[in-house]
Amino acid sequence: MDEQAELGRYDRGLEILRRLAGEDEPAVTRDFTDIAPDLGRLTVEFPYGDVYHRSELDLRERQLATIGGLAALGYALPQLRFHIAGALNIGCSRREIVEAIMHLASYTGFPAVLNAITVAKDVFASRDDDEPGYADAAPEPEGSRYERGWKALAEIDGHAGEAVIENLQSIAPDLGRYIIEFAFGDLYVRGGLDLRSREIVTIAACTALGSALPQLKVHIHGLLNVGGTREEVVETILQMAVYAGFPAALNAMNAAKEVFADRD
Repeated sequence: MDEQAELGRYDRGLEILRRLAGEDEPAVTRDFTDIAPDLGRLTVEFPYGDVYHRSELDLRERQLATIGGLAALGYALPQLRFHIAGALNIGCSRREIVEAIMHLASYTGFPAVLNAITVAKDVFASRDDDEPGYADAAPEPEGSRYERGWKALAEIDGHAGEAVIENLQSIAPDLGRYIIEFAFGDLYVRGGLDLRSREIVTIAACTALGSALPQLKVHIHGLLNVGGTREEVVETILQMAVYAGFPAALNAMNAAKEVFADRD
């Protein structure tokens, strides 16, 4: 790649990074000049100039995916802070961010969600605006938690999700019931974030976790079932190469390849 093309990567990456950071000189472009000056350049060029620049997901969707992945990792709270602020800077609402984090309780566990919500709370408090920073309590949906959860599971994950519940009947039927009631009957039916966005966040989190490939396959089916595209699946996983690394992205991409083959 010639020097002019390399310069183009940096310039387009810096433009996106400036939008997220809300400043002309983002910290990453200056904080490492005394120890690893090339790190700042590479951080602009690859994550933002190469990956974020791609058109198959919009910037809002990429930020929600990034929040999901970073919350799942659990050890990247400074970067999570930056990307929560970045999501707000490019037009995500506080409600969407809160819902994206709450949604992860089924996949990352409560400690990771509580830590991420604490970061979000701090980011919201630091901003000079009056947007509500919480997920409003909604009226209880109709039907029992089990009934509405089973309906949501069937709609979102289809046969792949139903097979998970069926496989649990002989060993841990209560675990299957908890999945239906909590993951789907409590969380998926909440307002504030559409199903397609919830599945993008779930795919990002399962990719970042690295240990949830069977569940990742179920939710790849899920995204496709609620109107997502194969390109959006691929882009969500590719986005996680930046945050969870190439091995996690390669494993997830192989899982996606298997799901696509199953559906052909």
